[in-house]
Amino acid sequence: MTRASLDKQPHEVASMFDGVAANYDLTNDVLSLGQARLWRKEVAKAVGARPGHKVLDLAAGTATSSLPFAATGAYVVPCDFSLGMLREGKKRHAWLPLTAGDATKLPFKDDVFDTVTISFGLRNVQDTDAALRELYRVTKPGGQVVICEFSQPTWGPFRTVYMEYLMRALPPVARAVSSNPDAYVYLAESIREWPDQPALAGLLQKAGWSKVAWRNLSGGIVALHRGVKTA
Repeated sequence: MTRASLDKQPHEVASMFDGVAANYDLTNDVLSLGQARLWRKEVAKAVGARPGHKVLDLAAGTATSSLPFAATGAYVVPCDFSLGMLREGKKRHAWLPLTAGDATKLPFKDDVFDTVTISFGLRNVQDTDAALRELYRVTKPGGQVVICEFSQPTWGPFRTVYMEYLMRALPPVARAVSSNPDAYVYLAESIREWPDQPALAGLLQKAGWSKVAWRNLSGGIVALHRGVKTA
């Protein structure tokens, strides 16, 4: 599946995230009503990092998402295509090996990581299929992928409210709290266009992942997908 990233080219998306780097984590907490922290905790549980493990945290932004993995003693590589995000992350976490990288052409050898994970970043990759194949390539046999991404609420009436009202409310709220509200207009649109839970599971299987499953968080606003590299 090739997506046009809602008519934005990769360099445009990167530039957009560069512009919100300084306040990105705070803005996310506000816009998610504090749920973002809960979602990060669930990702950390699913990853199950431990000493000796190598973890790739793709779309890591300022590397806030990488800290729980590093705290376990695992070796974590925060990777992002936004240089602005990486620069901000380096100011805060200079000891982490923040790395610039394109999800469709990762700068790593085959079979390197025990776990590869990406939270709220897969939507922003222009070629989803290529990214899932790259994640598969750099994962060790027996390793896993953990994807946390916005999805489709499972209860019909709530899904309607969420899509029609919350998504329309997101840009105005972002204007009050973000340094670049246009970025959140894009994010709202990307959430509306993103595949639902079974569709994303199908893309994972197509890329070679096995034992694919997902778990809904916050009523399906977010879904946690997992898969294993058995080859």
